[in-house]
Amino acid sequence: MERAYKYRIYPTAKQVDLLNQIFGSCRFVYNYYLNKRTELYQKSGASMSYNACSKDLTSLKKLEEFSWLKDCDSTALQSELKNLNSAFENFFRRVKSKKKPGYPKYKSKHCKYQSYTTKNNNGTIAIINNKIRIPKVGLLKTKISRLPEGRILSATISRHPSGKYFISLCCRTEKPEAFDKTDLCVGIDLGVKEFAITSDDLHIANPKYLRSLEDKLAKLQRELARKQLYSNNYEKCRIKVACLHERIANLRNDFLHKLSTDLIRKYDVICLEHLAPSNMVKNHKMAKSVSDASWSEFVRMLIYKAEWYNKTIVQIDRFYPSSQLCHICGEKSSTTKDLKVRKWSCPACGTVLDRDVNAAINILNEGLRILNN
Repeated sequence: MERAYKYRIYPTAKQVDLLNQIFGSCRFVYNYYLNKRTELYQKSGASMSYNACSKDLTSLKKLEEFSWLKDCDSTALQSELKNLNSAFENFFRRVKSKKKPGYPKYKSKHCKYQSYTTKNNNGTIAIINNKIRIPKVGLLKTKISRLPEGRILSATISRHPSGKYFISLCCRTEKPEAFDKTDLCVGIDLGVKEFAITSDDLHIANPKYLRSLEDKLAKLQRELARKQLYSNNYEKCRIKVACLHERIANLRNDFLHKLSTDLIRKYDVICLEHLAPSNMVKNHKMAKSVSDASWSEFVRMLIYKAEWYNKTIVQIDRFYPSSQLCHICGEKSSTTKDLKVRKWSCPACGTVLDRDVNAAINILNEGLRILNN
């Protein structure tokens, strides 16, 4: 299996210039061949393959006008051609029940997030005395929290809007040791008021990191709006805003990682609804809360961690009426209940039901039914 390890790096002023030069070269190659492939298709209806682009890039480097491309890491330029080829393949392929990817777009030098990927050829990427060596740049001072396991395949160097630099090492390694079996199953109902409610009546609070810091964010954004565009004070304030956004994202990811790992360790089978947050954010009254909850990222973490540790994830149909069924007798309510209704009585058996716990139990029952069929 492949696993990524992300570290913060502290390049020197000279290395920052080299990294920015490589960012610019990779961006130029991507835009140059995007334009070339587009013009070729418009003129003759023909397409330009990855191999043809790669050969043309070799010839391009020999021209005096583009000799500066030789100063860039060659594998990084090849990675850009592969990314462009993947973008075209995604555009032309037909994906059932999913939104078709749009036409590839040009990369802007004004984008505050920049990155490139380089491959490890014969040990060109290595960890030496708490520093990471990468081609053309050399040894980078790195904050290594844990050593990567396995063989390093590639490295992605990125510059975030906050001005911080990071490196992500993709390594091929063995599967981690599986967690002990607990023979426990759980259904989880994801929500906005409470992040998750389990079928065994565990209520997990929603931290709402964006909501808790939005006043501070609004204040910084007002200060940014008053600054002269692209002045030194504007750039300082922009970095403050970017750092706060980064902090919100880090807090959210930390919460999701800890919760998902805890659930995977505790339960052997986890049943969830197949939600569609992209449709739910169209409701402007709930859009901010739904986005802040980040359900899709949470489910993604559960799925890949379940694969790592030999656990099972079952997703039921999004149209399954989990909130409208009584888990005791199976009677379905004749009327759809508004979100304001948190408790209701079953018209058939008279049981007083908690909306979220009842939904989680129904999700568990439906998930086990699907698993056993």
